[in-house]
Amino acid sequence: MMPVLPLDELQLTEKDPKTGKLRTLPALHPEIKADRSFVLYRPPPVVRDPALVEEFLERAKFIADDLNWLLALPHDKFWCQVIFDETLQKCLDSYLCYAPRKFDALLDCHPEVNDMQKCLHRSVFLTFLRMSTHKESKDHFITPSVFGEIIYNNFLFDIPKILDLCVLFGKGNGLLLQKMIENIFTQQPSYFGDLDETVPTVLQVFNNILHKCGLQCEGASAEPQKLEEKVNVTPGNMPLQELKDIVLYLCDTCTTLWAFLDVFPLACQTFQKHEFCYSCENIQPFIEEFLQIFTSVLQERRFLRDYDELFPVEDDVSLLQQASSTLDETRTAYILQAVESAWEGVDRKKAQVIKDPTPPAASNGASAVVESTAEDMEELGAAYASEDECAGAAAAPIVKVSGVELDSLISQVKDLLPDLGEGFILACLEEYSYNAEQVINNILEDKLVPYLDKLDRTMQRQLKPDPTPLVTSRYNVFQNDEFDVFSRDSVDVSRIQKGKRREKDTTRSLLNDKRLVAEQKERYSQYSVIVEEIPVQQGEAQLYKEDYEDEYDDTYDGNQVGANDADSDDELISRRPFTIPQVLRPKGQEEGPEEEDDDEEEEEEAEKERTKDHFVQDPAVLRERAEARRQAYLARKGHKHDSSAVVGNVKGHGQNRETVQERRKKEANKSTRANHNRRVMADRKRNKGMIPS
Repeated sequence: MMPVLPLDELQLTEKDPKTGKLRTLPALHPEIKADRSFVLYRPPPVVRDPALVEEFLERAKFIADDLNWLLALPHDKFWCQVIFDETLQKCLDSYLCYAPRKFDALLDCHPEVNDMQKCLHRSVFLTFLRMSTHKESKDHFITPSVFGEIIYNNFLFDIPKILDLCVLFGKGNGLLLQKMIENIFTQQPSYFGDLDETVPTVLQVFNNILHKCGLQCEGASAEPQKLEEKVNVTPGNMPLQELKDIVLYLCDTCTTLWAFLDVFPLACQTFQKHEFCYSCENIQPFIEEFLQIFTSVLQERRFLRDYDELFPVEDDVSLLQQASSTLDETRTAYILQAVESAWEGVDRKKAQVIKDPTPPAASNGASAVVESTAEDMEELGAAYASEDECAGAAAAPIVKVSGVELDSLISQVKDLLPDLGEGFILACLEEYSYNAEQVINNILEDKLVPYLDKLDRTMQRQLKPDPTPLVTSRYNVFQNDEFDVFSRDSVDVSRIQKGKRREKDTTRSLLNDKRLVAEQKERYSQYSVIVEEIPVQQGEAQLYKEDYEDEYDDTYDGNQVGANDADSDDELISRRPFTIPQVLRPKGQEEGPEEEDDDEEEEEEAEKERTKDHFVQDPAVLRERAEARRQAYLARKGHKHDSSAVVGNVKGHGQNRETVQERRKKEANKSTRANHNRRVMADRKRNKGMIPS
């Protein structure tokens, strides 16, 4: 098996596009570079101007797509693009220069702007991470010495870029960033010389700030100050905008140095060579000022708690004790006691700094870089670049993580190390305080604690049973509809109405809607039509006869009952004659009061009967009372009724003449009363349309 050559020694054979002949080119050659132009980065807009937002989103989308394309390239083509594409380097430099820092003013950015900024932040970090890795796998690597020459001679990294990388990506990516920078300084020691030349420039920046504010301290310069250089401006009378610019500039410088020294502590030796910190004789006034400031704010308990949570006062006092042997122990003890009393009754949660348990050696920088394939680099940790903090690599540990957040941490580790089981990853996260970055680092460097090293690395995660199984099996009025939050991931909140719904149809419009009235009016209008006679066609009479099912007495159907009746008035169409109200009648035309009195008496008696509370009355009694009232009424009217005329003798013994005549008379006239004319009346009702056929 032939040995695998590094990229700097690899030769490629291809056809010459001009001559068509085969030619041999080194793998790192300008002609292999793809023709692609990267645009410069611009920071998010300060205000929510739609035009500015659209411009930012379009530009950021171009950059993110181009960087993702770059990360997807194979090893040789990636390095050709990085080395020979100037537009790529200008794009990366513009992001490091103009990307928002943590101390920048909080802007009311559009949600799409924030999402795009996070996506772009991740792509930039992954690009620099791959650029700092000389060995991606056993088959894809660059000779370490050649790698150092490539990144140094092509200005892929320099001291300002490294400082910006620390302040932009230090928070949450400390360990990876530490490996990156250590590998850069190890493979190319010339960067230590560049850092040595940079420190005087940083010191000059601080001197300029002091001079601008009129705070030139004694002993800082041995040269006498010229009279024309005397500055009368102080922070008290300085314009507000100018003071704001100076404070932000100072904050940017200090935060950047803090992040860099925290990620790469070896640089502290270079800073100390230039006496970056004053000797004990010069720091005494500053120690006294520190003690005075804290003594004046001891009554501000909330401020003390917040300050002590971020920067423990006990650690500051310990540093001062090491720096000065003349520190007033009484005052420092009083300050520490006041800080402790400020925490009384409040849960104390101090920030803890997570450090690698085994500090890496400077000579082992080549093996300290994460080894992964190009595909792994592309998928490397969305969480690594998700936080654009500027406070360095220190982060507070998470006490307990569960649910979606725990699943996210497991997926971060599994994306980079897909062969590991979720159960093994969960055990590692629990051991290292749910720090996914530290878990990845310890697994790659075989630094796991012994009990984790003995576990099966393909162990799967044991899922706990659902404590609320009824939630998935319950049924309610919202089952499987658009508001069922148990079966849908999102609900259209705009469809939810709070309070009384205001529709277009108001109460007045509903009352004015007469469509239903118009529909019913046509139906009921048929009952108001009076038809004297409806001609019946031949054959329809038999139809009516078959359909009619009313009960009637058909004993005498063969006889012409009522054919000779003189009374042929139709009771249905006979109308009550118009009667003038009594109060409007002329004097002398009043009707006889007898009938009215009789009616009133009859109504009074009926009312009395109704008012009586009879639960169940005897029907015989009711018939007897009705007959008595009828006989009394006929007697008052002067009618005579001989009930014996129609009674007759017992059946089979013959009847007298009067009885026979009375019965014949009754039979002839029975259709004028009672219900013996029901059939005729029913036919008339049907003919007039009052009964549906």
